[in-house]
Amino acid sequence: MRTRGRRILLGIAAIAVWTLVARRLGYRLGADTVVRCRRGHLFTTIWIPGVKLKAIDLLVARIQWCPVGRHWSLVMPVRDADLTVEDRLFAGSHRDVRIP
Repeated sequence: MRTRGRRILLGIAAIAVWTLVARRLGYRLGADTVVRCRRGHLFTTIWIPGVKLKAIDLLVARIQWCPVGRHWSLVMPVRDADLTVEDRLFAGSHRDVRIP
């Protein structure tokens, strides 16, 4: 039992560290995270590390439905510094299902 509890705590700590590192690198994770699919489509999604009900998690990427191209794709968060104002507006007008 003690080992199981430690593993859970270690997993939570790893997710927290990954989230802090991602934020330091310029990625805004959370409710309105801008992501790009493999075909280049931008849209917003809920990106909470460790919490996924609609995607297959691959740590820094996910396999998820792209609402712009209407296809399944590998998606990754986009750094704020890499987005133009037009990119943010386009992504904001294309949202996926509002569950994590």
